[in-house]
Amino acid sequence: MDKDSHGQIGRIFDLARRFGVDIDFHLDFGLDPAHLDLDEVCRLADHHKWGGRVAIGHVTKLSALAPDRLETAARRLAGAGVAVTVLPATDLFLTGRDFDRNVPRGVSPAHRLMAYGVNCSISTNNVLNPFTPFGDCSLVRMANLYANITQVGASHDLKSCFEMISSASARILNHRDYGIAVGLPADLVALDCKASTEAVCELAQPLFGLKKGRRTFDRPEAVLHHPA
Repeated sequence: MDKDSHGQIGRIFDLARRFGVDIDFHLDFGLDPAHLDLDEVCRLADHHKWGGRVAIGHVTKLSALAPDRLETAARRLAGAGVAVTVLPATDLFLTGRDFDRNVPRGVSPAHRLMAYGVNCSISTNNVLNPFTPFGDCSLVRMANLYANITQVGASHDLKSCFEMISSASARILNHRDYGIAVGLPADLVALDCKASTEAVCELAQPLFGLKKGRRTFDRPEAVLHHPA
């Protein structure tokens, strides 16, 4: 939203290089894709060799791109190693407020970007504040909301929705010890389902969680009380 967006993006890259940290931008929020700051982010990620260390959030303008331009943008993001985080609850609530009918969704099609090699995640920007007045911090709920908005139905796309709240998110954070395997930290949440697609479709609830092998919470399964 900065009037000198390229100057601001350049300063952020300079700070990241100075302190050796990763970058998370929130940009290209709107529905007019005539100007995309992601192009400058990709250029600087290439120039400074910061690929794999940059993520951009919202990017609602991607939802307004024609298929050929979306493919071009996706290939540019993938080539530069710039990840995309979609924030469906916030973007739905804020986008298209100047429309009095046929209000656009304004949520970037992350699963389509993934098909071109872009690392993507689904998350929530805020919870119970003026930007996102609803929610309970459940990323499974965000994945389900995203699937509804983007009309995802194919099994492989539903699996991608779950990846975007789990393994793909871990890649954005450059976690090298993510997953379930001998020798890795026992950090996990058990969901009440048999498959990742079920988790997204059924809003599977967590049953318990572990942090470094220690049980941190329990949420017992629902019990049906049958008539005598």
